[in-house]
Order: sequence, then structure tokens, then C-alpha cells
Amino acid sequence: MDEITAIILYTVMAGACIPLGGLIALRQKIRPSWLENELRHSIIAFGGGILLAAVSLVLVPEGVAYLEDSLVSAMAFTAGGLCFFFLERMLGARRREKPQFMAMLLDFVPESIALGGIFALGSPLAPMLALFIGLQNLPEGFNAFRELKSGTDSGRGKILLVMVAMVPLGPLMGILGYTYFSRDTALLGGIMLFAAGGILYLIFQDIAPQSRMKRHWAPPLGAVLGFSLGMISNTLVTGH
Repeated sequence: MDEITAIILYTVMAGACIPLGGLIALRQKIRPSWLENELRHSIIAFGGGILLAAVSLVLVPEGVAYLEDSLVSAMAFTAGGLCFFFLERMLGARRREKPQFMAMLLDFVPESIALGGIFALGSPLAPMLALFIGLQNLPEGFNAFRELKSGTDSGRGKILLVMVAMVPLGPLMGILGYTYFSRDTALLGGIMLFAAGGILYLIFQDIAPQSRMKRHWAPPLGAVLGFSLGMISNTLVTGH
């Protein structure tokens, strides 16, 4: 399989997890109600754990290695967090904040660019990053569907169509990363760190607070489970 075909295949599979998560969320009611609430918070936490694993195990180490400058790396990481902050504030001022949907969109695009770039550079971490993207898109799709359903008058079919429309973004951004950004490893590293900073901001600003429940232990363990799964994936791919 050539690299372009691999990028398209990996990004389509990862992106398809978005509407798949929405389809799972179509089951609106789980009884008893406390179990539905616990499950929703646990899935939010699991997605947060996967995002944290992607940041700490792939995006930051690879980004720093490509930039080869700790100060510039820190600046790119901070810029990502600030950019996501200002974007969220702008959407909030217009009463359009949808943290789960925004997190899903804003991390899918730069991660797909990074995936295409590291494929071009022959990094052994490319399949693992694709796995992380898919694993995080599944719970994000689940939570974003419920968020959009409860916050708008849109029908279930329309919401799923929006999610399906996001899938082609993966191959497009992946090929862009492969053909353009891989020519400049410093730029690619900057994109990875920028995405990592933004994702970390979203985790602590929106995702982690939503996963917290009083006197419930499942959501925090969901975050631990998500990060542990990321660690296992890292070991399987890198061998250490």
C-alpha cells in the first residue's frame, strides 16, 4: 500500500468514528436514569483521557523533536492554547459554544495534517496517531451528538449528516500535510504543538469539568482508562 492510499484509509477510518459515535448516541434513553448520566460522564472522561494520551505521547514529543528548539516549542504550544481560548470566547459571546463539538472539530483537523506529515517523514508513530484520532473521535462523536441534540432544534438525521460531512476533512488535511507540511519539519512540529496546546486547553476548560460528578467514581476512572489505552498503544507501536 502506497503512503497516499494509507493516509486516505487511516483518516477515513478515524473520521468515520465521528458519525459512528453519533449513531451509538441515537439510543436516547438508558434506564435507570442514573446509569445514563453515569455513562455519559464516563464517555466524556474517556475521550479526555485519549486526548491527553495523544498530547503527551505523540503530539508533544514529536513536535518538540521536529522543532529542535525548546523556547519555540513552548511558544507554539502556548499559542495553540491561547488561540483555542479566544475562539471559544468568541463563540461564547455569540452564544454558540458547543465544547464537545468544537473539541472534535478543532483537534481532528490539525491532527489529520500532522498524520499526513509524519507519514511522509516515515515516523513509526503514524499508525498510533491514527489510532488515537479514531479512539477519541468515537466518544467525541457520541457526546457531540447529545450536545447538539439537546442544544438545538435540529433533527437527528441533520446532526448525523453534519457529522458525516466532517469525515472527508480527514483525507483532505492528511494529504495536505503529506504534500506540503512535510517539506518543512519545523512547521509540522509547530502545527503538532499548536494542536496539543489547544487540545490541552479544551480538556481542562470544557471536557474535564463536564466529566465530574459528585460522589461518582466512574468518570475519573474513564479518564484513567482512556490514557492507559493510549499508553498500551504507544508500547505496542514503539516497543518501549
